[in-house]
Amino acid sequence: MGVSQMRNSIGREGLDRPYEGPFKNVKTHAFVSPKKDLARKPVFSDNLDEVLDKLDLHDGMTVSFHHHMRNGDHVLPMVMEKLHERGIKNMTVAATSIFPCHSCLVPMFEDETVTKVLASYISGPVGVAISKGKLKEICHMTTHGGRPRSMIEGEVNVDVAFIAAPAVDANGSLTGSEGPASCGVLGYAHADAETAKKVVAITDYTSKTVNRPEISGHLVDYVVKVHSIGDPKGIVSGTTQITKDPVGLKIARDAAKLIEHSGLLENGMSFQTGAGGISLAVANELKKIMKEKKIKGSFASGGITDYLVNLLKEGYFEKLYDVQCFNLDAVESIKVNENHIKMSAHTYANINNPDNIVNKLDVVILGASEIDLDFNVNVTTGSDGIILGGSGGHADTAAGAKLAIIVSKLVNSRISCLVDEVTTVTTPGETVDVLVTERGIAINPKHKELIDKLKEETNLKIMEIHELKKIADFYTGIPEKREKSDQIVAVSEYRDGTILDAIYKV
Repeated sequence: MGVSQMRNSIGREGLDRPYEGPFKNVKTHAFVSPKKDLARKPVFSDNLDEVLDKLDLHDGMTVSFHHHMRNGDHVLPMVMEKLHERGIKNMTVAATSIFPCHSCLVPMFEDETVTKVLASYISGPVGVAISKGKLKEICHMTTHGGRPRSMIEGEVNVDVAFIAAPAVDANGSLTGSEGPASCGVLGYAHADAETAKKVVAITDYTSKTVNRPEISGHLVDYVVKVHSIGDPKGIVSGTTQITKDPVGLKIARDAAKLIEHSGLLENGMSFQTGAGGISLAVANELKKIMKEKKIKGSFASGGITDYLVNLLKEGYFEKLYDVQCFNLDAVESIKVNENHIKMSAHTYANINNPDNIVNKLDVVILGASEIDLDFNVNVTTGSDGIILGGSGGHADTAAGAKLAIIVSKLVNSRISCLVDEVTTVTTPGETVDVLVTERGIAINPKHKELIDKLKEETNLKIMEIHELKKIADFYTGIPEKREKSDQIVAVSEYRDGTILDAIYKV
């Protein structure tokens, strides 16, 4: 099936159940780690080179990293420079996400130290280099749930996992909630620890005991003590502040009213939103309605900000399920609040985990750099084709939630978010339910009952997506189509491993 066919091949029925269209892999199962010797303990060292000497380092190996330190991470550069010095070639880097602080990889593409990258999100110089064809092999852009699925099911085999561990106890157990570089939770590193042939934890803090470790010491082979694993200030993601822009606030109010009249806003509802200013404003508007109607939700989930922490404290939700902390208030909350619960990416979003959290979501609020007339969403590349992000949990949550809402300004800096065809399909349109903009709301035509209900009960400006596109074109004009090269540099993968789209060299 070609890329153009992929874009229209996904089915989703109604708002009353999680997505189970053609990309649903029916081979669901709970995961049991193959590492069963619970008595084993790691070797401790304060010399990274000595540990590397003990590993089976070889050309063509796969090494993995996680991104909980985000743009403050020191571990990936530290390790990769050491491997580069040793002359190892043709490595695959399987990182959960890559940030500007990981620019050391670019020259390693050029001398073929690194020839392949697997990641759920890429920004900064590495994204630019891949887009320009600097990487020898095709980069695979996964989802946050697709990554653990691929490791657990043996599609990706990691030779050595290097885990940035803010705190390690005497048994080698790891936590993100203690130490000077505390990042809150190590949710994305679980699959690496459970499946990699060798696991090396790198830390700058050891203690006799740690509270509620997330990764057991029996999964770890070596612990290396270093001066610093990173700057926790670098973990801050998004604006983490509610927008004050009147246009953004209007979008948020309309989105909240839509949720109120969707039939999903009731006791026990579940909710997820991102860290962007408009997304947080939606949560704030929803809070007002929940307060007025005395509604208490069951859980909020995903990457957690201080705003969601406050909703938990104030009793609007019973629990927070946290796979990564987006700011330092969230890091502090997860240390002390027993209802702020750590989870792995497998628990969060693996499509083949029957108990995954995203499939229990009622409502998710998401952003978009582009959305097209078939409701396909792009958050992977800019309109120029340069890689500037990636799915993360975008496609996972859109598929799992009963109501997936995209909030975006229709026109921003004379650029429309609404296009005829997105540059890259990150999230397939059949899993996207609503687009809320300042000029109107477009609802996926599959949901006729919802459209009729909103028109009858509200004054929201509901229109067809083609009508909304005409408004955008009036303000921006129709941009010229960018010519694509014929060299594929990356592919956008769905949560079950299906290739959604190709990304071409610029």
